[in-house]
Amino acid sequence: MKKTVALLLTLATMAGSFVHASPLFPVLVDDHYGFVDKAGKLVINPQFERAGTFAANLAPVRLGHLWGYVDPAGKLAINPQFESAAPFSGGFAAVELGGRYGYINDDGKYIINPQFDGAGAFAEGRAAVKLKSRYGFVDKTGTFVINPQFDDAADFSEGLAAIKLGGRYGFIDKAGKIVINPQFEKAGAFTDGLAPIKLDRRWGFINPNGKIVINPQFEDVRGFVNDLAPARVGKLWGFIDKSGKIIINPQFEDADGFAEGLARVKLASRWGFIDRNGKYVINPQFDDAASFTDGLAKVKVSRKSGYVDVNGKYVWDPTN
Repeated sequence: MKKTVALLLTLATMAGSFVHASPLFPVLVDDHYGFVDKAGKLVINPQFERAGTFAANLAPVRLGHLWGYVDPAGKLAINPQFESAAPFSGGFAAVELGGRYGYINDDGKYIINPQFDGAGAFAEGRAAVKLKSRYGFVDKTGTFVINPQFDDAADFSEGLAAIKLGGRYGFIDKAGKIVINPQFEKAGAFTDGLAPIKLDRRWGFINPNGKIVINPQFEDVRGFVNDLAPARVGKLWGFIDKSGKIIINPQFEDADGFAEGLARVKLASRWGFIDRNGKYVINPQFDDAASFTDGLAKVKVSRKSGYVDVNGKYVWDPTN
């Protein structure tokens, strides 16, 4: 899997109570970012050096060299003051100040003071944090509920979190108990009740008891979404079901999981979208494409970014 369980701060979507009638999407116009609605109407004028996407009532934006958060009206809800700013999750967002990470609430007030060398998102009441070279988990008071002891750690998903210990990956529960012994070369998060694992240079899937339910046989895989998972056989990607049976024959140069009923796939160096039957809904034509979110997918053509709807129609033509 291209996406490992390494703990990383990413600039992405934020959660909260949405106050705009439509989701908003960042666009680049004349070297500055603004936001459009789902119809492609400019709602927040381009004025930011960088911008993340709205998932709710706040989005990360950069003015100068500092990050803050903007609301759907375009008003700065949290003034730019951070060296980096991560998505809100579980009511908190990880931010960086002075090279250290802490957590703020949606009022911009510190709930957990900057003190960590790395910080992940809150998921299921826990956040993975890094102290020196070890990872542990804190609760929303900033108290360590699982002491720093792991070489690596991922977010909790479906009650379990992948951890690395002694060069191998296993899984812990929310109390910090190792419930699946570190034995895998790599591991991903549980989704749809299964987690991808790598063993003897091949990928398969385990259940929450640690039992292998799909034997390691694929060159690469990604997680299950609605009972289908991308899997690579040789150099080509297809899709398998939870029995490991190939449902959509390997034929793509790359593929990602389904989102809003469509999966992005790559063919002849171009990205398009297929349905669950493997039929193209949007023909391969983009230099790059993200998965659908709130009815739109960000696409790139000749280094310029735009947005398409589920029919492949541009609602925002590629710009900049």
